[in-house]
Amino acid sequence: MPEKLLPLINTEELLQLHSSDLILIDARAGLNARENYQNEHLKSARYVDLNLDLAAVENPADGGRHPLPSFSKFSEVLSKLGISRSSRVVIYDDKNGSNAAARFWWMLKAAEHTKVQVLNGGLQEAIKANFPVSSQIESFETTEKYPILNWKLGLADIEEVESARKNDKNIVIDVRDKNRFDGLTEPLDLIAGHIPGAINIPFSENLEENGLFKESSILAEKYTAILRDTPSQNIIVHCGSGVTACHTLLAMDHAGIEIPKLYVGSWSEWSRNEREMATKETN
Repeated sequence: MPEKLLPLINTEELLQLHSSDLILIDARAGLNARENYQNEHLKSARYVDLNLDLAAVENPADGGRHPLPSFSKFSEVLSKLGISRSSRVVIYDDKNGSNAAARFWWMLKAAEHTKVQVLNGGLQEAIKANFPVSSQIESFETTEKYPILNWKLGLADIEEVESARKNDKNIVIDVRDKNRFDGLTEPLDLIAGHIPGAINIPFSENLEENGLFKESSILAEKYTAILRDTPSQNIIVHCGSGVTACHTLLAMDHAGIEIPKLYVGSWSEWSRNEREMATKETN
C-alpha cells in the first residue's frame, strides 16, 4: 500500500519533487486572478477557476454563492487539467489556502483522489524559497474522463443545519472573521450576522503570523478541546459560501481529526432564505 500523503506540503519538499510527474495547480481567486496567473505563476502550474471550474454559480438562495458543480462537470474539469486517478496534485493560492486551494483539495478528497496536497504558505512562500516562476502559457495533455459517482466526504444541507443548530449533540462552526459573525460588517452577502446556535472559530486561527499553518499538535489540542468527543458526522463547518470553510477542514485533517461535514450553502444561502438569523440587533 502506498504511503498516505499528509494534507500539507512545504516548499522545500515541493522543490525536490518538482517534475513532470507532479501536477501543480494555481487556485487563486478573486479580482484579476486569471490575469495575475498569466502574469506570474509557479512554473508548470495549471490554473483552476473557482467560479467556472469549482462551482456551479446560479441562484445564491439555492445552494449559496459557490455550490458544488455536478459530478459530470467536475469530471470534465479534472480531465481538462490533465488529472487522472494516479496523478499527484499540489494546489496553491495566494491567501494561505483560504482562497480556493483548500476548496479544490476538499473536492478532490471527496472524489476519492488520494494523492493531493495544499502548499503550506502558498505562492508567496514558494517565491520566497526561489521556486521557479513563469509567465508562459503552460502546455499539457488532457486525460480521459475522471470517474466520479458521488462525494465521499460529509455534506450537510440547509435543513440538516436547521436541525443541528438546535441540538446540543451537534456543533455548527462558522469560520468567518468575528466582525462578520457578530454582524458588524458583511462585504459579500445581503445581511450581516450568523446562524443562531453556531460557534465562531475564525479560519485565520489555523495560521501562524507568518501565514503558515500551525503545527498539527497545536491544532489538534485546540480542536479537540472545542469538539470534545463529538462524532465528525455531528459537526458541520461553514463560512460565507463553502470555500473558506474548507480551510478549517484542511486544518482539522492536518491535525489528525476526522473531516466533519461541510455546509456548502453557508451564510450566503442561509441569509437569503427566511431562516432565523442572529444579527447585530439580535445579538
